[in-house]
Amino acid sequence: MNTESLNLIRDVIVNSGKLTSIEISQDSIYLGFKDVELGTPVSDEGFSLVVRFADDSFFTTFFNNIWDIEFLSKYDYANRLLSEDVLYNVKEIKFIDFEYLNTFFYSFKSEKTIADSDDFDIHNIRNDFFMLIETEQMAIAVGGNQMDFFSPFERLDDSSLRELSNDWMLYFLKYQQKRNIVKDPMCENHPLKYPKK
Repeated sequence: MNTESLNLIRDVIVNSGKLTSIEISQDSIYLGFKDVELGTPVSDEGFSLVVRFADDSFFTTFFNNIWDIEFLSKYDYANRLLSEDVLYNVKEIKFIDFEYLNTFFYSFKSEKTIADSDDFDIHNIRNDFFMLIETEQMAIAVGGNQMDFFSPFERLDDSSLRELSNDWMLYFLKYQQKRNIVKDPMCENHPLKYPKK
């Protein structure tokens, strides 16, 4: 995906998204997000998005309190497997910005890394892609040499992402016209606001 698409993914997750699942299966790492501002929500269900990293992947958490990463206690080191449901509000997401990642080496007391490579060093990343997710409790850096995005129905590319973003914006604009009748928390949290008539 191009830089514009990565910026769009950041925006649609940060505005109202939540990190809801973390799955590690051999060399693939999947992060699931819900309430993402893409597509047209069906009834009360928000849109979801999955980010997948593969090919020499890694997963690092930065934290102050060990209980904030309790989900990692279920990691199966022998088979390199983890499948955990979590719920964290996303404060920030950054793609491919090692200088920004450097700040987290000093902002948190501890870090824990799970990597496919035995000689992996978070201070010297050599992967092609990585993403940094900030929550109130911790920060997560995840990466690999392959990065893919999936909606519930398809693998996303620049074109399909733009189409889903346009669908959500039309949904948001229709909501603004009817907001005295219907309430949608996802739309209420969106930074784009229109003055009341």
